[in-house]
Amino acid sequence: MKDITIRTIYGAVFVTVVIGSILLHPYAFMMVAAVAAVIGMFEFTRLFFKEDSYKNHLVFYITGFLAYLIIALAGLKVIPFYTIIWLIPVPFILTGFELFRKQGASWQHLNVYFSGLLYVVVPFGLMNALFYTGNSEAAYPGILIAIFVLVWANDVFAYLSGTYLGKHKLFPSVSPKKTWEGTLGGLLFTLLFAALVFYITKELNLRDWLLLAIMVSVLSTIGDLAESLLKRNSGVKDSGTLIPGHGGILDRFDAALFVTPFVFLYFTVI
Repeated sequence: MKDITIRTIYGAVFVTVVIGSILLHPYAFMMVAAVAAVIGMFEFTRLFFKEDSYKNHLVFYITGFLAYLIIALAGLKVIPFYTIIWLIPVPFILTGFELFRKQGASWQHLNVYFSGLLYVVVPFGLMNALFYTGNSEAAYPGILIAIFVLVWANDVFAYLSGTYLGKHKLFPSVSPKKTWEGTLGGLLFTLLFAALVFYITKELNLRDWLLLAIMVSVLSTIGDLAESLLKRNSGVKDSGTLIPGHGGILDRFDAALFVTPFVFLYFTVI
């Protein structure tokens, strides 16, 4: 009971910070996401290099933070979107610094850095672009909040459905507790929440919301499994200990990180 209470309290704080920052101002969320991105980069490197000091990867953290700022500011239309072309030299910059590492250069470091940029930095940056989606020309928080709600709805109801109905394992080698019943339950309730969001916001048509719900549910599951694979390969239960009862930043944002780039692409092409 104590664990459930702690998990509930800190879960409520987490949701309040995320949703509250979105409602407060796009820049407020940008700062929250920036902190999450930096911590996420730290957790990501720790999954691969447990004994390393953070100083060994300082260039990656600094470069990743600057890349986040460029993506976020471009997404918020503070700077022209074509400014992201300045991200093209980032892998080459990291490679150049790696060559002069005192402890000895390693391509393994670069593999982690490159995948960390794609897995952590880019999605957090693109979250800011979701303020400018839908039918509004001005910054509008509804779409971004709705995407988080759908992600959380899928997570909660997949867990509940799997707990009470789950019999057939989804990917036992990666996540022994995930079941097909839980996955389908998450999808069903995500569709119901998407219909509810449609009737509340009227920002998009029902077809778009239902398609987004399917996308969110499928990609959330893949994102959760991907992070489970990372942790299993690293031999840890959680990516970090920042949020009691929930683990680290990557544990809380694993689904959203996988969903965000595809949602951004969806709004870009529709």
